[in-house]
Amino acid sequence: MTKILKSAAVASGLALATLVTPAFAQAVPASKVAVVDLDRIAKECNACKTANQTLQGQIQAFEARRNQLSTQLQPEAQSLEAAVKALGGKQPDAALQGRIQAYQQKEQQAGQELQGQQVQIQRNQAFVGQQIQQQLQGLYKPAMTKRGANVLVEVGQTLAYDPSLDITTDVLTALNGALTTINTTAPAAPQQQAAPTGR
Repeated sequence: MTKILKSAAVASGLALATLVTPAFAQAVPASKVAVVDLDRIAKECNACKTANQTLQGQIQAFEARRNQLSTQLQPEAQSLEAAVKALGGKQPDAALQGRIQAYQQKEQQAGQELQGQQVQIQRNQAFVGQQIQQQLQGLYKPAMTKRGANVLVEVGQTLAYDPSLDITTDVLTALNGALTTINTTAPAAPQQQAAPTGR
């Protein structure tokens, strides 16, 4: 019996020793951080400036169209409002109801047109950003390697940093060489398929 107890004690001791033995993990290299200012890159890269001007032109065209539609619809709205007030609470006749419905239809069409333009502008802006990000993905590592960094942080995510850690100029120079033009018109949105009807 004592042999069994001694064997059990030795076995549990060995098990405990293996649990206590420290695992030899691979050491993590020291962090060498660099920072990059993506807002500055988006404003200063050559292709970005051209794309931003084009997008600004799209926004101005949208605003001009919105003002034009408002100017076209406003006199009719005022005329209809005056006609309804003149009734003194009475129901409008069929002719006035027809004018009101026609106006509402024009107003709805104008709203749909403007909404479509606004959605297209937003898609164009996102498409421009996507193209810039795709190019930048391949430019971060070489710029980091050049400066001996192994971690890259966006400037907006830092509380403070030493300017010597900033690799924005390196990334910007590389982006200007790699990205000469940006397409400012997003591809057509995929058509949504109608749900199959059950029979």
